[in-house]
Amino acid sequence: MSADDTMTGVGDLSAPPTLRRDLEAVLMVVDQPVSEYELARALDVSLEVVNRTLEDLSREYTEQGRGFDLRAVAEGWRVYTRPECADVVEHFLKEGQEVRLTQAALETMAVVAYRQPVSRGRVSAVRGVNCDGVMRTLVLRGLIEEAGHDSESGALLYRTTSYFLERLGLRGLDELPELAPFLPDDIEGLDDTGEHT
Repeated sequence: MSADDTMTGVGDLSAPPTLRRDLEAVLMVVDQPVSEYELARALDVSLEVVNRTLEDLSREYTEQGRGFDLRAVAEGWRVYTRPECADVVEHFLKEGQEVRLTQAALETMAVVAYRQPVSRGRVSAVRGVNCDGVMRTLVLRGLIEEAGHDSESGALLYRTTSYFLERLGLRGLDELPELAPFLPDDIEGLDDTGEHT
């Protein structure tokens, strides 16, 4: 039994203020649902106390009408934007502030533009890193969109949108610049993912 368990006791319905704070801090940075067990182990408190505290936080956020929600999904917990705030968030991401795209987003968008229709897996293979989060951001900003499924693998395919062309001032994809001047001189023996064959 940890110090937190001793302090809160088995029958106590409240948790130490530091536990609530620590849970919030962890849940704000995870990119996928995290289980009560993982949280209890990481914070050195009982599963019961973590579960009760998560439920209290979730209820509190709802009662206060916060713009975010704490939900139990996929055998874990994660912070989400409330559905009623979706339009505001989408507007912000698309047009709210003129936010520049990160280098990762620009690279990902370039791969989609030149390889479309292309799957997330192929984009990740070309870039050499997982691109799931960047792809979601580009979809939310309206720069890329779903384009069906690959007939062989069943993977979801993506393509650029007319908004992408508009933002770049292009009439069509045929106006994209040639890649050859930007490629390294030593590309002999590379396959279509950029790996040496």
